[in-house]
Amino acid sequence: MTIAITGASGQLGRLVIEQLAKHDAQEDVIALVRSPEKVSDLGIEAREFDYSKPDLLANALSGVDTLLLISSSEIGQRAAQHKNVIDAAARAKVSRIVYTSILRAGTTDNPLADEHKVTETMLQSSGIATTILRNGWYCENYAQSIAGALEHGAVIGSAEDGKISAAARVDYAEAAAIALTESGHDGAIYELAGDTAFTMGELAEELSRQSGKTIPYVNMPEADYAAALGNAGLPEPFAALLARVDVTVAGGSLFDDGQQLSALIRRPTTPISETIAKVIS
Repeated sequence: MTIAITGASGQLGRLVIEQLAKHDAQEDVIALVRSPEKVSDLGIEAREFDYSKPDLLANALSGVDTLLLISSSEIGQRAAQHKNVIDAAARAKVSRIVYTSILRAGTTDNPLADEHKVTETMLQSSGIATTILRNGWYCENYAQSIAGALEHGAVIGSAEDGKISAAARVDYAEAAAIALTESGHDGAIYELAGDTAFTMGELAEELSRQSGKTIPYVNMPEADYAAALGNAGLPEPFAALLARVDVTVAGGSLFDDGQQLSALIRRPTTPISETIAKVIS
């Protein structure tokens, strides 16, 4: 069997390939990337693959049995790009697609979920066997805010006391490797999240404990938080989007206690304390 990984030069894609090797996957693995030279260090076959170039995709998927479709990073273009890949996979007779979606894509008010909902619907009507990995938040998403909090003396956000069930990116990568190589996952939809949830206030407390500094959490109105993100250098539309996501966190959009991720990888997930330790070390 041949497995292909889209976005293989990205942080998640590289980790999935590493996890496939650690799990002694017997399958051939192909890296699908815009610039194959960027993954020459991986020691596997690499093919040019650009979600926005539909005419080239089917040939790149020739001979592929199972495809890991890592969602595009281009917000606003994802649905169209994913359609290109799904259509190409059908033409190339790919047998199965594993897709990285977002936590509770079908019901969440997280604005990042809209394109994932569309993609899930396209996959389910494609005629291709599908496994959907609804990934929760990465602990690493907070690395930059941790560094900023140490510099400015506060963690900021609009999440109030909403719980966040984050896990390390490698945890999600291992789950993907398992879903790609083990049987019994066809048709499954997994809600993947960390075992140990935390609030932003608790993140600030852990950061204070590890750094020896007093770092409070300051909850802000959505508009003020968006402005703060803009002042930190984020483009205004993206800053507004992230602030809106934070508001949904207050309502539980990033919380899940089903522990499906740890069940899938057969070990506890990585806590936020480890990410904090890496940032401040």
